[in-house]
Amino acid sequence: EVQLVESGGGLVQAGGSLRLSCATSGFNFADSAIGWFRQVPGKEREGLSCISTSDGSTYFADSVKGRFTISKDNANYTVYLQMNNLKPEDTAFYYCGVRLEAVCLSTIVAGTNRMSHHGMDYWGQGTQVTIST
Repeated sequence: EVQLVESGGGLVQAGGSLRLSCATSGFNFADSAIGWFRQVPGKEREGLSCISTSDGSTYFADSVKGRFTISKDNANYTVYLQMNNLKPEDTAFYYCGVRLEAVCLSTIVAGTNRMSHHGMDYWGQGTQVTIST
């Protein structure tokens, strides 16, 4: 059974940092792509970052480039999202998802490179991140 469990969310002040973890099991971690997404009520799930566990290639949305980094721990089947310089607009429910193919898919939409949530095969339950002013 594929399982993904997010942790590390919470309440921080603007300018602060959080590290989210995505602990996984039930699939071939070494041949997959793990993505981080976020969602606020009434809006579509937004793709933020992704890492191929096979070759380490990554994707970052423009909205988080330079502030967020992604890393993996192959020994513990876990992917991390380090979030720095957090802003109130980063407030959302954060999810990790897995694509059972070691490719982070993204497409150009209106001139912007975007990662769709439709490319993921399984999801975790999510964790809330709230940034105060």
